[in-house]
Amino acid sequence: MLEPFRAREPYDRHMQHRVAAFRLPVLAQDVLLALFITVMQVQGVQSAAESAEVASRPLTDLGYLGYVLLIASGLVLAVRRRWPVPVFVTAALASLVYYSVDFPDGPGWLGLFVALYTLTAYGDGRRSLVTAGVGITVLTIGWLVAAADIEPRAAIGWVFFRIGASVMSAALGESVRSRRFIAAEAQERAERAERTREEEARSRVDAERLRIAREVHDTVAHAIAIINVQSGVTAHVLDKRPERARETLVTIEQTSSQALREMRAILGVLRDSDDGRAPHPGLEQVDELTAKARDAGLDIKLETMSPPAPLPSAVDSAAYRILQESITNVIRHVGPTRVTVALDYGIDVLEVRVIDEGPRDTPGDDAAGPHVPARHPTSDGTGNSAEPGRGIRGMRERCQLLGGELTARSRPGRGFEVKARLPLAPTGTVHP
Repeated sequence: MLEPFRAREPYDRHMQHRVAAFRLPVLAQDVLLALFITVMQVQGVQSAAESAEVASRPLTDLGYLGYVLLIASGLVLAVRRRWPVPVFVTAALASLVYYSVDFPDGPGWLGLFVALYTLTAYGDGRRSLVTAGVGITVLTIGWLVAAADIEPRAAIGWVFFRIGASVMSAALGESVRSRRFIAAEAQERAERAERTREEEARSRVDAERLRIAREVHDTVAHAIAIINVQSGVTAHVLDKRPERARETLVTIEQTSSQALREMRAILGVLRDSDDGRAPHPGLEQVDELTAKARDAGLDIKLETMSPPAPLPSAVDSAAYRILQESITNVIRHVGPTRVTVALDYGIDVLEVRVIDEGPRDTPGDDAAGPHVPARHPTSDGTGNSAEPGRGIRGMRERCQLLGGELTARSRPGRGFEVKARLPLAPTGTVHP
């Protein structure tokens, strides 16, 4: 149903451009209007004077003052939009002098009415209305005083006509100004709303890009860390314990396969089709996560219980990713060690803790093979705290998005602890 209207849009824009091309400049329009008003005033007053029943002073008296006033009040309109107040004052003074000297009545007020309209239409609202009100009041008094002894008395009706027409001209100008102001405000609101929509869209795109980057980092880093450990074990025991090498190769195959599935699910948001997408991982997969960590050489103790109620999906996914990244950091930077994973389900908060005991001192304790850790992600190798790595920064961002908090610090003596508190009613901006 909208297609005919859409088809007309280019045509309408083309017609608007053509009309704008033939439109005269504003100054040229005002000059032509001023010339037209001047001719109308002079010709109209001359015609009215020839047929008037009221005796009046000829326009040629006092050095053609009548013609001068009519011409001046008309030509001044050429600059009406640039200087509306001086133009109105000039036209008003010309009208007062004209009727005070008793020149013939007629359409000599055309310039004054246009000046009044311009004053209120192109003014600044309240001040312009006050100026117009004061001017009309002064004109009214001057016109009534000048017509005090007019004969016949019926001719005074033209004075009231001038008063009423002046008020109507000012009111018309104010109406046009108000409509123009309302239209400009509506246009500004529309532009502001469009800018807001664009900013919100960019913000959503940036948030989604950051979410995908975090998911890719967590998935790939965890899988690569386990594959790296298992490949090192395979190389170490290939000749001595082939059955152990076979197990590690199976673990590598399973880990890489799951990582590929998760990658397809993560990147599926960039496709139009929803086919083949897997749900986001959650805490129901924590047993599988710890089992793979044990295959990588970690001695994991899991302290958890069934949650009292289903977790919000955003909290569930964030808690899983924090556990995954914390365990990955232990595998990459510490190597085989004892790790405690605790999930504490509170009434309104979920607390996740991952504590490792640091690298083992005796190489013989390393059942997985020769995997020597370099340093922890928040240690500079000398025990001093350094800038957190991307993994910890990503975990902290996940917590902050849900209105929670995360601490990652070295434990007294040795080891490292990651603790996250996730509110079950997220207060942050969630991008699942």
